[in-house]
Amino acid sequence: MAFTAVLFPAITTVNQAHPCRHRILSPKRGSISRTTRTLALPPSADLPSLDAPVALAAASSVAALAAALSFSDPERRRRQQAEVVGGDDKDVVRDYFNKTGFERWKKIYGDATEGVNRVQLDIRLGHSETVENTLAMLRDGGPLAGISVCDAGCGTGSLTIPLAREGALVTASDISASMVAEAERQARDALVGHSGAQMPKFEVKDLESLEGKFHTVVCLDVLIHYPQEKAEAMIAHLASLAESRLVLSFAPKTLYYNLLKRVGELFPGPSKATRAYLHAEGDVERALRKVGWKVNKRGFITTQFYFAKLFEAVPVSSA
Repeated sequence: MAFTAVLFPAITTVNQAHPCRHRILSPKRGSISRTTRTLALPPSADLPSLDAPVALAAASSVAALAAALSFSDPERRRRQQAEVVGGDDKDVVRDYFNKTGFERWKKIYGDATEGVNRVQLDIRLGHSETVENTLAMLRDGGPLAGISVCDAGCGTGSLTIPLAREGALVTASDISASMVAEAERQARDALVGHSGAQMPKFEVKDLESLEGKFHTVVCLDVLIHYPQEKAEAMIAHLASLAESRLVLSFAPKTLYYNLLKRVGELFPGPSKATRAYLHAEGDVERALRKVGWKVNKRGFITTQFYFAKLFEAVPVSSA
């Protein structure tokens, strides 16, 4: 699932003042290649100066926002969501993506533009950038034909299908039976006539129920639905399934993104039906180190309403 959609469901305008750039961070921090879409932020010199009345008004707005945030109680709403479906985070996610969330996200991940607003189109762009950069990471290791890949949290098959087209042996799973059925339907249509393509194996399973051994395990846009302690256990389990590579995306926990998240929680709206958790880059790296893995490549994908860190991890012994 894309990230900022669960934070700002009501936003319908896009600021086009600053164009996007393409960037991916390689194993060495700070080195740059050209494949990941990132938002170019204005330097401080480009920001307009404020006169005294405007500065006072801005300060008042910040104070009002801080007060509103202090009175918001997202944890109470989260408990209410769990009570409605009679379970925990996992049950909330399963219920949402089998019902109202399925139609919404099928539309976002699809190709049609009718009935899709600008924010949803932007989220589609961000997710597609994450998929493209994941494919680029995987291709760096050589041809994908014959490589076993677990696509954990496959959604409607946006990564599963291109992997299968390249001959990868894909096992695709999702917590939502509706998503799995749609992914299988799309795969059957998309792979007709593609020489060398392998029809994926589809399963309805949550991350912790996955079994088997795979050359590569990929989990995109899923960890946002789970708090750190659960995400850490999921990362450890996914690493136990992977023999050579583990690719993860997650919403980064920074002061800026945490503020965006808190503001979004003031306006939950009908589409904010799952809980959103940000994860610090250091916490994800520590979770990987605990089970003997280290980050080999890293990327950062940002559009106007989507943001994600992308990690490729490998066993420490092979790094």
